[in-house]
Amino acid sequence: MAFKFLLVVTCVCAWFGSLAVTTSDKELLRVGLKKRSLDINSFSSARIREAVHHLKPDAVYLKNYLDAQYFGEIGIGSPPQIFRVVFDTGSSNLWVPSSKCILSIACYFHSKYRSKLSNTYTKIGTSCRIPYGRGHIPGFFSQDNLRVGELMVKDQQFAEITKEGPLAFLAHHFDGILGLGFLNNSVGQVTPVWYNMIEQGHVTQKIFSLWLNPDPMSKIGGEIVFGGIDWRHFKGDHTYVPLTHKDYWQIEVGDILLANNPTGLCAGGCAAIIDSGTSLIAGPTKIVTQINHAIGAEGYVSYECKNIIHNYGDSIWEYIISGLKPEVICVDIGLCSRNRTYIKNDVIETTVHNESRTKESPLCTFCDMIVFWIQVQLKQKNTKEKVLKYVDELCEKLPNPVGQTFIDCNRIDTMPQITFTIGNKSFPLSPKQYMLRIEEGCSTVCYGGFVPLDVPPPQGPLWVLGDLFLGAYHTVFDHGNLRIGFAEVA
Repeated sequence: MAFKFLLVVTCVCAWFGSLAVTTSDKELLRVGLKKRSLDINSFSSARIREAVHHLKPDAVYLKNYLDAQYFGEIGIGSPPQIFRVVFDTGSSNLWVPSSKCILSIACYFHSKYRSKLSNTYTKIGTSCRIPYGRGHIPGFFSQDNLRVGELMVKDQQFAEITKEGPLAFLAHHFDGILGLGFLNNSVGQVTPVWYNMIEQGHVTQKIFSLWLNPDPMSKIGGEIVFGGIDWRHFKGDHTYVPLTHKDYWQIEVGDILLANNPTGLCAGGCAAIIDSGTSLIAGPTKIVTQINHAIGAEGYVSYECKNIIHNYGDSIWEYIISGLKPEVICVDIGLCSRNRTYIKNDVIETTVHNESRTKESPLCTFCDMIVFWIQVQLKQKNTKEKVLKYVDELCEKLPNPVGQTFIDCNRIDTMPQITFTIGNKSFPLSPKQYMLRIEEGCSTVCYGGFVPLDVPPPQGPLWVLGDLFLGAYHTVFDHGNLRIGFAEVA
Protein backbone atom coordinates (compact mmCIF):
# COMPACT_ATOMS: atom_id res chain seq x y z
CA MET A 1 0.00 0.00 0.00
CA ALA A 2 1.58 3.25 -1.12
CA PHE A 3 1.09 6.43 0.85
CA LYS A 4 2.13 9.90 -0.20
CA PHE A 5 2.05 10.95 3.39
CA LEU A 6 0.87 9.08 6.45
CA LEU A 7 0.57 11.00 9.67
CA VAL A 8 0.19 9.08 12.89
CA VAL A 9 -0.61 10.88 16.10
CA THR A 10 0.44 8.83 19.11
CA CYS A 11 -0.96 9.25 22.62
CA VAL A 12 1.49 9.07 25.53
CA CYS A 13 0.98 9.68 29.19
CA ALA A 14 3.72 12.25 29.77
CA TRP A 15 2.32 15.66 30.58
CA PHE A 16 5.11 17.64 28.98
CA GLY A 17 6.90 16.99 25.76
CA SER A 18 7.88 18.54 22.50
CA LEU A 19 6.89 18.26 18.86
CA ALA A 20 9.81 15.93 18.31
CA VAL A 21 8.99 13.14 15.87
CA THR A 22 10.09 9.55 16.08
CA THR A 23 9.75 7.32 13.05
CA SER A 24 9.65 3.55 13.38
CA ASP A 25 9.51 2.99 9.61
CA LYS A 26 9.35 4.97 6.40
CA GLU A 27 5.56 5.18 6.32
CA LEU A 28 4.66 6.22 9.85
CA LEU A 29 5.24 9.68 11.26
CA ARG A 30 4.56 9.69 15.00
CA VAL A 31 3.80 12.77 17.09
CA GLY A 32 3.75 12.82 20.88
CA LEU A 33 0.28 13.38 22.41
CA LYS A 34 -1.02 13.48 25.95
CA LYS A 35 -3.41 11.29 27.87
CA ARG A 36 -4.74 12.35 31.24
CA SER A 37 -6.49 10.53 34.04
CA LEU A 38 -9.90 11.88 34.90
CA ASP A 39 -10.53 13.40 38.31
CA ILE A 40 -13.84 13.37 40.16
CA ASN A 41 -14.51 17.09 39.90
CA SER A 42 -14.02 17.43 36.15
CA PHE A 43 -15.81 14.19 35.30
CA SER A 44 -18.76 15.02 37.55
CA SER A 45 -19.07 18.37 35.75
CA ALA A 46 -18.86 16.88 32.24
CA ARG A 47 -22.00 17.51 30.18
CA ILE A 48 -23.58 16.51 26.91
CA ARG A 49 -26.66 18.66 26.45
CA GLU A 50 -29.23 19.84 23.96
CA ALA A 51 -28.16 22.24 21.23
CA VAL A 52 -28.77 25.98 21.28
CA HIS A 53 -30.58 26.41 18.00
CA HIS A 54 -30.35 30.14 17.60
CA LEU A 55 -26.61 29.55 17.19
CA LYS A 56 -26.81 26.72 14.69
CA PRO A 57 -30.26 25.55 13.61
CA ASP A 58 -29.23 22.00 12.70
CA ALA A 59 -27.06 21.28 15.77
CA VAL A 60 -28.29 18.47 18.00
CA TYR A 61 -26.08 18.56 21.10
CA LEU A 62 -23.31 20.44 22.89
CA LYS A 63 -20.57 19.32 25.28
CA ASN A 64 -18.09 21.00 27.61
CA TYR A 65 -15.11 18.62 27.05
CA LEU A 66 -14.43 18.25 30.80
CA ASP A 67 -14.25 14.48 30.38
CA ALA A 68 -11.92 14.59 27.36
CA GLN A 69 -8.91 12.35 28.02
CA TYR A 70 -6.90 12.32 24.78
CA PHE A 71 -5.19 15.37 23.35
CA GLY A 72 -1.99 16.35 21.59
CA GLU A 73 0.30 19.18 20.68
CA ILE A 74 0.14 21.28 17.52
CA GLY A 75 2.04 24.36 16.43
CA ILE A 76 0.42 27.48 14.95
CA GLY A 77 2.48 30.18 13.23
CA SER A 78 6.10 30.68 12.26
CA PRO A 79 7.90 29.93 14.47
CA PRO A 80 5.26 27.51 15.80
CA GLN A 81 3.42 28.41 19.02
CA ILE A 82 2.55 25.23 20.88
CA PHE A 83 -0.99 24.29 21.94
CA ARG A 84 -2.60 21.21 23.45
CA VAL A 85 -5.77 20.31 21.56
CA VAL A 86 -8.45 17.62 21.62
CA PHE A 87 -8.80 15.85 18.27
CA ASP A 88 -12.58 15.95 18.06
CA THR A 89 -14.67 14.13 15.43
CA GLY A 90 -17.78 15.75 16.89
CA SER A 91 -16.91 19.28 15.73
CA SER A 92 -15.22 20.91 12.74
CA ASN A 93 -13.37 24.07 13.81
CA LEU A 94 -9.84 24.61 15.09
CA TRP A 95 -9.84 27.06 18.00
CA VAL A 96 -7.32 28.18 20.61
CA PRO A 97 -7.20 31.03 23.16
CA SER A 98 -6.16 34.44 21.83
CA SER A 99 -3.68 36.90 23.29
CA LYS A 100 -6.66 39.25 23.29
CA CYS A 101 -8.38 37.05 25.88
CA ILE A 102 -7.60 39.27 28.89
CA LEU A 103 -10.85 39.35 30.88
CA SER A 104 -11.20 35.60 31.49
CA ILE A 105 -9.26 34.06 34.38
CA ALA A 106 -9.07 30.72 32.56
CA CYS A 107 -7.12 32.27 29.68
CA TYR A 108 -4.19 32.95 32.01
CA PHE A 109 -3.85 29.20 32.65
CA HIS A 110 -3.64 28.22 28.97
CA SER A 111 -1.35 28.95 26.07
CA LYS A 112 -2.51 31.91 23.98
CA TYR A 113 -1.91 32.61 20.30
CA ARG A 114 0.05 35.81 19.67
CA SER A 115 -0.26 36.90 16.06
CA LYS A 116 2.56 39.46 16.40
CA LEU A 117 5.03 36.64 16.98
CA SER A 118 4.24 34.88 13.69
CA ASN A 119 5.65 35.96 10.33
CA THR A 120 3.04 33.89 8.43
CA TYR A 121 -0.04 35.34 10.15
CA THR A 122 -2.85 36.75 7.99
CA LYS A 123 -5.55 38.88 9.58
CA ILE A 124 -9.19 37.96 8.93
CA GLY A 125 -10.92 39.47 11.95
CA THR A 126 -14.45 38.16 11.33
CA SER A 127 -16.18 37.57 14.67
CA CYS A 128 -17.55 34.13 15.54
CA ARG A 129 -19.23 32.19 18.30
CA ILE A 130 -18.09 28.59 18.88
CA PRO A 131 -20.67 26.16 20.40
CA TYR A 132 -19.55 25.08 23.86
CA GLY A 133 -21.19 23.79 27.04
CA ARG A 134 -24.60 25.43 27.44
CA GLY A 135 -24.06 28.10 24.79
CA HIS A 136 -21.04 29.52 23.03
CA ILE A 137 -17.66 31.18 23.44
CA PRO A 138 -16.78 34.30 21.40
CA GLY A 139 -13.78 34.94 19.21
CA PHE A 140 -12.65 35.90 15.74
CA PHE A 141 -11.07 34.17 12.76
CA SER A 142 -7.40 34.35 11.80
CA GLN A 143 -5.16 32.51 9.35
CA ASP A 144 -1.71 31.00 9.80
CA ASN A 145 0.33 27.90 9.12
CA LEU A 146 -0.45 24.84 11.22
CA ARG A 147 2.13 22.24 12.18
CA VAL A 148 1.19 18.73 13.34
CA GLY A 149 4.41 16.84 13.79
CA GLU A 150 6.42 17.52 10.62
CA LEU A 151 3.28 18.05 8.57
CA MET A 152 2.68 21.70 7.65
CA VAL A 153 -0.84 22.76 6.68
CA LYS A 154 -0.52 26.15 5.06
CA ASP A 155 -2.97 29.04 5.45
CA GLN A 156 -5.24 27.29 7.95
CA GLN A 157 -8.09 29.43 9.22
CA PHE A 158 -8.88 29.06 12.92
CA ALA A 159 -10.71 30.84 15.70
CA GLU A 160 -8.95 32.93 18.31
CA ILE A 161 -11.09 32.71 21.45
CA THR A 162 -11.39 35.98 23.37
CA LYS A 163 -13.45 34.84 26.36
CA GLU A 164 -13.34 31.40 27.92
CA GLY A 165 -16.34 32.05 30.10
CA PRO A 166 -17.09 29.66 32.97
CA LEU A 167 -14.54 28.78 35.61
CA ALA A 168 -14.89 25.19 34.42
CA PHE A 169 -12.33 26.10 31.76
CA LEU A 170 -9.75 26.14 34.52
CA ALA A 171 -10.13 22.36 34.76
CA HIS A 172 -9.19 21.84 31.12
CA HIS A 173 -5.81 20.19 30.61
CA PHE A 174 -5.83 21.36 27.01
CA ASP A 175 -5.93 24.73 25.29
CA GLY A 176 -8.29 24.21 22.39
CA ILE A 177 -10.01 21.89 19.94
CA LEU A 178 -9.00 20.54 16.53
CA GLY A 179 -12.25 19.49 14.89
CA LEU A 180 -12.23 16.54 12.49
CA GLY A 181 -15.85 16.92 11.43
CA PHE A 182 -17.43 18.08 8.19
CA LEU A 183 -17.36 21.43 6.42
CA ASN A 184 -21.15 21.80 6.63
CA ASN A 185 -20.86 21.75 10.41
CA SER A 186 -18.02 24.29 10.56
CA VAL A 187 -18.80 27.64 12.17
CA GLY A 188 -18.28 30.33 9.54
CA GLN A 189 -17.89 27.62 6.88
CA VAL A 190 -14.16 27.66 7.64
CA THR A 191 -12.33 24.83 5.87
CA PRO A 192 -11.49 22.18 8.50
CA VAL A 193 -7.90 21.04 9.03
CA TRP A 194 -8.63 17.57 7.65
CA TYR A 195 -10.00 19.05 4.41
CA ASN A 196 -6.86 21.12 3.96
CA MET A 197 -4.68 18.05 4.54
CA ILE A 198 -6.46 16.44 1.59
CA GLU A 199 -6.54 19.52 -0.65
CA GLN A 200 -2.86 20.29 -0.11
CA GLY A 201 -1.86 16.75 -1.04
CA HIS A 202 -0.58 15.59 2.35
CA VAL A 203 -2.58 12.34 2.15
CA THR A 204 -3.56 10.18 -0.81
CA GLN A 205 -6.21 8.15 1.01
CA LYS A 206 -9.13 10.16 2.36
CA ILE A 207 -9.30 8.25 5.63
CA PHE A 208 -8.10 8.60 9.18
CA SER A 209 -8.25 5.95 11.88
CA LEU A 210 -8.34 5.96 15.65
CA TRP A 211 -7.00 3.47 18.17
CA LEU A 212 -7.28 4.02 21.92
CA ASN A 213 -5.12 1.70 23.97
CA PRO A 214 -7.28 -0.45 26.30
CA ASP A 215 -4.31 -1.02 28.63
CA PRO A 216 -4.47 1.70 31.32
CA MET A 217 -0.93 0.88 32.48
CA SER A 218 0.66 1.41 29.07
CA LYS A 219 2.75 4.50 28.36
CA ILE A 220 1.11 4.70 24.93
CA GLY A 221 -2.47 5.94 25.05
CA GLY A 222 -3.37 5.34 21.41
CA GLU A 223 -2.94 6.56 17.84
CA ILE A 224 -4.80 8.61 15.31
CA VAL A 225 -3.53 7.92 11.81
CA PHE A 226 -4.20 10.44 9.03
CA GLY A 227 -4.21 8.94 5.54
CA GLY A 228 -4.11 5.28 6.50
CA ILE A 229 -4.53 2.44 8.99
CA ASP A 230 -2.08 0.80 11.37
CA TRP A 231 -2.88 -2.89 10.99
CA ARG A 232 -1.29 -3.76 14.35
CA HIS A 233 -4.10 -2.07 16.27
CA PHE A 234 -7.01 -4.36 15.44
CA LYS A 235 -7.91 -7.95 14.67
CA GLY A 236 -10.31 -9.34 12.11
CA ASP A 237 -12.07 -7.21 9.53
CA HIS A 238 -13.75 -3.85 9.89
CA THR A 239 -17.52 -3.66 9.66
CA TYR A 240 -18.29 -0.62 7.51
CA VAL A 241 -21.57 1.26 7.65
CA PRO A 242 -22.60 4.31 5.60
CA LEU A 243 -22.99 7.78 7.06
CA THR A 244 -26.59 8.92 7.49
CA HIS A 245 -25.99 12.67 7.92
CA LYS A 246 -23.94 15.08 5.83
CA ASP A 247 -22.83 17.19 8.81
CA TYR A 248 -21.62 14.56 11.29
CA TRP A 249 -19.78 11.28 11.54
CA GLN A 250 -23.21 9.78 12.07
CA ILE A 251 -24.42 6.23 11.44
CA GLU A 252 -27.44 4.11 12.22
CA VAL A 253 -27.46 1.67 15.12
CA GLY A 254 -29.97 -1.05 15.83
CA ASP A 255 -31.26 -2.41 19.12
CA ILE A 256 -29.16 -2.10 22.26
CA LEU A 257 -29.06 -5.31 24.30
CA LEU A 258 -28.68 -5.74 28.06
CA ALA A 259 -27.11 -9.17 28.30
CA ASN A 260 -29.36 -10.76 25.63
CA ASN A 261 -32.45 -8.68 26.37
CA PRO A 262 -33.57 -5.98 23.90
CA THR A 263 -34.18 -2.43 25.12
CA GLY A 264 -36.61 -1.83 22.26
CA LEU A 265 -36.35 1.80 21.22
CA CYS A 266 -33.73 1.37 18.50
CA ALA A 267 -35.01 -1.89 17.01
CA GLY A 268 -36.11 0.10 13.95
CA GLY A 269 -32.90 2.18 13.92
CA CYS A 270 -31.48 5.13 15.85
CA ALA A 271 -28.92 7.73 14.87
CA ALA A 272 -25.47 7.59 16.48
CA ILE A 273 -22.69 10.17 16.26
CA ILE A 274 -19.14 8.84 16.67
CA ASP A 275 -17.45 11.47 18.85
CA SER A 276 -13.81 11.34 19.97
CA GLY A 277 -14.25 14.57 21.95
CA THR A 278 -16.00 12.94 24.91
CA SER A 279 -15.42 9.86 27.05
CA LEU A 280 -19.15 9.37 27.61
CA ILE A 281 -21.87 7.40 25.86
CA ALA A 282 -25.06 9.44 25.68
CA GLY A 283 -28.46 8.16 24.66
CA PRO A 284 -32.24 8.24 25.22
CA THR A 285 -33.43 8.29 28.82
CA LYS A 286 -35.76 5.37 28.07
CA ILE A 287 -32.73 3.14 27.44
CA VAL A 288 -30.21 4.69 29.82
CA THR A 289 -32.67 4.09 32.68
CA GLN A 290 -32.85 0.39 31.76
CA ILE A 291 -29.05 0.28 31.68
CA ASN A 292 -28.81 1.95 35.09
CA HIS A 293 -31.17 -0.67 36.53
CA ALA A 294 -29.23 -3.55 34.96
CA ILE A 295 -25.80 -2.38 36.20
CA GLY A 296 -27.00 -1.22 39.62
CA ALA A 297 -26.10 2.42 39.02
CA GLU A 298 -27.38 5.03 41.39
CA GLY A 299 -30.21 7.11 39.98
CA TYR A 300 -32.71 9.59 41.25
CA VAL A 301 -36.18 8.62 42.38
CA SER A 302 -39.16 10.25 40.67
CA TYR A 303 -42.27 10.06 42.80
CA GLU A 304 -44.30 11.40 39.87
CA CYS A 305 -43.16 8.37 37.88
CA LYS A 306 -43.94 5.98 40.76
CA ASN A 307 -47.37 7.55 41.32
CA ILE A 308 -48.28 7.00 37.67
CA ILE A 309 -47.37 3.33 37.81
CA HIS A 310 -49.28 2.91 41.09
CA ASN A 311 -52.39 4.82 39.97
CA TYR A 312 -52.52 3.98 36.27
CA GLY A 313 -50.33 0.88 35.86
CA ASP A 314 -53.25 -1.53 35.60
CA SER A 315 -55.06 0.71 33.11
CA ILE A 316 -51.94 1.16 30.96
CA TRP A 317 -51.44 -2.61 30.95
CA GLU A 318 -55.02 -3.20 29.79
CA TYR A 319 -54.77 -0.53 27.11
CA ILE A 320 -51.60 -2.08 25.69
CA ILE A 321 -52.86 -5.68 25.59
CA SER A 322 -56.14 -4.49 24.06
CA GLY A 323 -54.20 -3.07 21.12
CA LEU A 324 -54.67 0.66 21.73
CA LYS A 325 -51.94 2.68 20.01
CA PRO A 326 -49.20 3.51 22.55
CA GLU A 327 -49.03 7.17 21.53
CA VAL A 328 -52.66 7.79 22.56
CA ILE A 329 -52.71 5.88 25.85
CA CYS A 330 -51.40 8.77 27.96
CA VAL A 331 -53.83 11.12 26.21
CA ASP A 332 -56.78 8.86 27.02
CA ILE A 333 -55.92 8.67 30.72
CA GLY A 334 -55.54 12.45 30.83
CA LEU A 335 -51.80 12.86 31.43
CA CYS A 336 -50.93 14.25 28.00
CA SER A 337 -52.61 16.88 25.85
CA ARG A 338 -54.12 16.00 22.51
CA ASN A 339 -51.61 18.27 20.76
CA ARG A 340 -48.60 16.03 21.39
CA THR A 341 -45.12 17.50 21.54
CA TYR A 342 -41.71 16.93 23.05
CA ILE A 343 -40.71 18.84 26.14
CA LYS A 344 -37.58 20.30 27.64
CA ASN A 345 -37.08 20.13 31.38
CA ASP A 346 -34.54 19.07 33.96
CA VAL A 347 -35.23 15.41 33.28
CA ILE A 348 -35.70 15.20 29.54
CA GLU A 349 -33.68 17.74 27.54
CA THR A 350 -34.41 18.02 23.84
CA THR A 351 -33.45 20.12 20.88
CA VAL A 352 -35.32 23.39 20.59
CA HIS A 353 -36.63 24.30 17.16
CA ASN A 354 -37.72 27.65 15.86
CA GLU A 355 -41.35 26.71 15.47
CA SER A 356 -43.69 27.20 18.41
CA ARG A 357 -44.23 24.17 20.62
CA THR A 358 -46.60 23.54 23.47
CA LYS A 359 -44.81 22.11 26.50
CA GLU A 360 -46.19 18.91 27.96
CA SER A 361 -46.11 18.28 31.68
CA PRO A 362 -43.50 16.01 33.30
CA LEU A 363 -46.33 13.56 34.03
CA CYS A 364 -46.83 13.15 30.29
CA THR A 365 -43.14 12.39 29.77
CA PHE A 366 -43.09 9.81 32.55
CA CYS A 367 -46.30 8.24 31.27
CA ASP A 368 -44.76 7.84 27.80
CA MET A 369 -41.70 6.16 29.30
CA ILE A 370 -43.84 3.80 31.39
CA VAL A 371 -45.89 2.79 28.34
CA PHE A 372 -42.66 2.10 26.45
CA TRP A 373 -41.10 0.08 29.28
CA ILE A 374 -44.23 -2.06 29.68
CA GLN A 375 -44.24 -2.74 25.94
CA VAL A 376 -40.63 -3.93 26.07
CA GLN A 377 -41.36 -6.24 28.98
CA LEU A 378 -44.49 -7.63 27.33
CA LYS A 379 -42.42 -8.70 24.34
CA GLN A 380 -40.29 -10.71 26.76
CA LYS A 381 -43.50 -12.46 27.92
CA ASN A 382 -43.17 -11.43 31.54
CA THR A 383 -46.17 -11.51 33.88
CA LYS A 384 -48.14 -8.39 34.76
CA GLU A 385 -46.95 -8.37 38.37
CA LYS A 386 -43.34 -8.79 37.37
CA VAL A 387 -43.59 -6.08 34.70
CA LEU A 388 -45.23 -3.48 36.95
CA LYS A 389 -42.70 -4.20 39.71
CA TYR A 390 -39.82 -3.78 37.25
CA VAL A 391 -41.18 -0.50 35.89
CA ASP A 392 -41.66 0.79 39.44
CA GLU A 393 -37.98 0.03 40.07
CA LEU A 394 -37.03 1.91 36.88
CA CYS A 395 -38.70 5.00 38.37
CA GLU A 396 -35.97 4.83 41.03
CA LYS A 397 -33.11 4.55 38.52
CA LEU A 398 -33.62 7.61 36.33
CA PRO A 399 -30.27 9.03 35.16
CA ASN A 400 -28.96 12.07 36.96
CA PRO A 401 -29.72 15.10 34.75
CA VAL A 402 -26.89 17.18 36.24
CA GLY A 403 -24.08 14.67 36.58
CA GLN A 404 -22.88 11.10 36.29
CA THR A 405 -24.04 7.99 38.17
CA PHE A 406 -22.05 5.99 40.71
CA ILE A 407 -21.73 2.23 40.48
CA ASP A 408 -20.31 -0.23 42.97
CA CYS A 409 -16.74 -1.07 41.97
CA ASN A 410 -17.11 -4.47 43.66
CA ARG A 411 -20.04 -5.47 41.41
CA ILE A 412 -18.26 -5.14 38.08
CA ASP A 413 -17.87 -8.91 37.62
CA THR A 414 -21.64 -9.39 37.97
CA MET A 415 -22.72 -6.63 35.60
CA PRO A 416 -24.15 -7.52 32.19
CA GLN A 417 -22.60 -7.03 28.81
CA ILE A 418 -24.13 -4.15 26.84
CA THR A 419 -24.26 -4.66 23.09
CA PHE A 420 -24.75 -2.16 20.26
CA THR A 421 -26.02 -3.49 16.95
CA ILE A 422 -24.22 -1.87 13.99
CA GLY A 423 -24.48 -3.10 10.42
CA ASN A 424 -26.44 -6.16 11.64
CA LYS A 425 -23.43 -7.17 13.73
CA SER A 426 -22.99 -7.12 17.51
CA PHE A 427 -20.51 -4.81 19.21
CA PRO A 428 -20.49 -5.74 22.90
CA LEU A 429 -19.04 -3.68 25.73
CA SER A 430 -17.91 -5.42 28.90
CA PRO A 431 -18.43 -3.76 32.31
CA LYS A 432 -14.77 -2.72 32.38
CA GLN A 433 -15.24 -1.06 28.99
CA TYR A 434 -18.40 0.93 29.79
CA MET A 435 -17.46 2.14 33.25
CA LEU A 436 -14.87 4.66 34.42
CA ARG A 437 -12.68 3.94 37.42
CA ILE A 438 -11.31 7.15 38.95
CA GLU A 439 -8.55 7.09 41.53
CA GLU A 440 -8.86 9.90 44.08
CA GLY A 441 -6.16 9.80 46.72
CA CYS A 442 -6.36 6.44 48.47
CA SER A 443 -9.89 5.71 47.28
CA THR A 444 -11.42 4.51 44.02
CA VAL A 445 -14.74 5.73 42.64
CA CYS A 446 -16.55 4.02 39.77
CA TYR A 447 -18.99 5.72 37.40
CA GLY A 448 -21.30 4.37 34.77
CA GLY A 449 -20.37 5.79 31.38
CA PHE A 450 -23.95 6.32 30.17
CA VAL A 451 -25.69 9.71 30.37
CA PRO A 452 -29.11 10.85 29.11
CA LEU A 453 -29.58 12.79 25.88
CA ASP A 454 -33.10 13.09 24.47
CA VAL A 455 -33.39 14.34 20.92
CA PRO A 456 -36.81 14.05 19.23
CA PRO A 457 -37.40 13.13 15.59
CA PRO A 458 -36.33 13.82 12.96
CA GLN A 459 -32.79 14.17 14.41
CA GLY A 460 -33.40 11.57 17.10
CA PRO A 461 -33.52 9.28 18.91
CA LEU A 462 -29.78 9.88 19.05
CA TRP A 463 -26.75 8.21 20.60
CA VAL A 464 -23.32 9.78 21.05
CA LEU A 465 -20.62 7.11 21.16
CA GLY A 466 -17.52 8.54 22.82
CA ASP A 467 -14.17 7.16 23.91
CA LEU A 468 -15.65 4.36 26.04
CA PHE A 469 -16.97 2.82 22.84
CA LEU A 470 -13.99 3.85 20.70
CA GLY A 471 -11.63 2.30 23.24
CA ALA A 472 -13.16 -1.10 22.49
CA TYR A 473 -13.17 -0.79 18.71
CA HIS A 474 -10.57 0.47 16.27
CA THR A 475 -12.39 3.00 14.11
CA VAL A 476 -11.82 4.07 10.52
CA PHE A 477 -13.32 7.38 9.38
CA ASP A 478 -13.59 6.99 5.61
CA HIS A 479 -14.17 10.48 4.23
CA GLY A 480 -13.80 9.38 0.61
CA ASN A 481 -16.56 6.78 0.78
CA LEU A 482 -18.64 8.48 3.52
CA ARG A 483 -18.59 5.52 5.87
CA ILE A 484 -17.19 4.38 9.22
CA GLY A 485 -15.61 1.04 10.02
CA PHE A 486 -15.21 -0.77 13.35
CA ALA A 487 -12.98 -3.68 14.30
CA GLU A 488 -12.08 -5.23 17.63
CA VAL A 489 -8.91 -3.74 19.11
CA ALA A 490 -5.89 -5.99 19.14
